[in-house]
Amino acid sequence: MIELAQKDGLWTVTIYNPGKANALTGAMLTELAEIAEAATEARALILTGVGKVFSAGADLDEARAGLATSDVWERLSGAIAALPCLTVAALNGTLAGGAHGMVLACDLRIAVPSAKFFYPVMKLGFLPQPSDPKRMSALIGPARTKLILMAGQKITAPEAYAFGLVDRVVESEDLLSTARQLVADSVGADPKIASGIAELCV
Repeated sequence: MIELAQKDGLWTVTIYNPGKANALTGAMLTELAEIAEAATEARALILTGVGKVFSAGADLDEARAGLATSDVWERLSGAIAALPCLTVAALNGTLAGGAHGMVLACDLRIAVPSAKFFYPVMKLGFLPQPSDPKRMSALIGPARTKLILMAGQKITAPEAYAFGLVDRVVESEDLLSTARQLVADSVGADPKIASGIAELCV
């Protein structure tokens, strides 16, 4: 349920579980983490999904059985954040719950106009993964982070853009082409130069 395409140094990872709104199982998260850990030789990585939802977060049955507090979420987001190449989350639709972790760990985020963002972790009785509030707060500030995590607000794509949670809002038919345009220079550059610039931007 995870698809990987590799071409000329560009890795495109697609979440494919449309029957369950791309909900993430433990096996899917482990596969995503393994791909991210293996992507150290990639020149760029694009993370996307199929259908109208990027990911509904954890599969509810598995979440109740322990997935909600598994360390695999941190393993995945940490592996993405550690990549030396440019990483782009191309959000084909709504982003919910723990799926925020991998997206927040990316360098850039683009989204379709219909996307919504919500993280109802407090309502469900769980703490967010440790790095998620820190990364979110670094992007949009503590108050807006609490608006999402504590006030339980759903944020629209235009609001997310205004907040700085996403970097561009693009039509669905342009989503992947825009993502490829964003990584084109990095794919064509000397990897040492690209990773050196990435280090300077931290």
